[in-house]
Amino acid sequence: MTATISSRLLDWYDDHARDLPWRAPPGSPRPNPYRVWLSEVMLQQTTVAAVAPYFAKFTAIWPTVDALAAAPEEDVMAAWAGLGYYSRARNLVKCARAVAEMGGFPQTEAELKKLPGLGDYTAAAVAAIAFGERAVVVDANVERVVARLFAIEEPLPGARKAIRSRADEITPDERAGDFAQAMMDLGATICTARDARCLLCPLHTECEARKSGDPLRLPVKAPKKAKPSRTGTAFWIEREEKVWLVTRAGKGMLGGMRALPDDGWSARTDGSEDAPISGAWKAAGVVRHSFTHFDLELGIAQHAGANPSPKGEGEWWPIDQIEDAGLPTLFAKAARLVLANSD
Repeated sequence: MTATISSRLLDWYDDHARDLPWRAPPGSPRPNPYRVWLSEVMLQQTTVAAVAPYFAKFTAIWPTVDALAAAPEEDVMAAWAGLGYYSRARNLVKCARAVAEMGGFPQTEAELKKLPGLGDYTAAAVAAIAFGERAVVVDANVERVVARLFAIEEPLPGARKAIRSRADEITPDERAGDFAQAMMDLGATICTARDARCLLCPLHTECEARKSGDPLRLPVKAPKKAKPSRTGTAFWIEREEKVWLVTRAGKGMLGGMRALPDDGWSARTDGSEDAPISGAWKAAGVVRHSFTHFDLELGIAQHAGANPSPKGEGEWWPIDQIEDAGLPTLFAKAARLVLANSD
């Protein structure tokens, strides 16, 4: 059965592989490992549609891992702005520098795991797709396909050990990279979270969930915990058609990013509402943003005095060039709101 699954899936992939900018089509030479690695890091917790323009921008500015390694971290962080999960961008720079120092990417899963920011999934994906090593690649799409294929009833995350074991059983020795991408494509286009287009699936005769008549109930997910809600304040300080921006601490929420100064809100606590400078302030609206572990309601306070002089490190950024500041989505929303209300 396992050989049948892999051969059927690969045959389907040969005819139906998605055309993605980082992918080498079936039958062509393997893709550049830099492009595979970059795309896999970007795709973590993010959709293909969201990643595609960022991938194009990054590869245009930094076409090789050596070019990325030589880039100032703040430039990379600014280019990443809006893609979220900013620790990935910091690790991207660290990893690029480590790879450049080594003279290129290591070619085995075990060695790839030693690089900064490469977990089990990314190391396996790069090893299989870029270097043809047999590696078991399990992302959310693969989890879903395998859970349905073998009717794995245990709820996630506890089911992951069984899912990985089953994925290992059906991963072929040859074309492991194509097989991994085929599983991803099947989960993204046919065996989706909200639909199971079983009549189009190359594995429908083997699928235990289809035989049960209710494939959509798998994988079983543990009940979601309610997210806590936090409140905070961001401060818009303007002078001579420029706005005061700070760089957030390297570690922690939105670390290393340019941002508006704020009152210290975090995933654990509300902000203090303490302004960074004295003077008159006026309310400039509220933006809401959902992070992985909490929801944030961020009020915006706009300084109403003349010639403000913030203390500490920061920079006066031209307001008409605010889109080039690389603000993370939360603060970009805040900036757009202030500017919309000032028109």
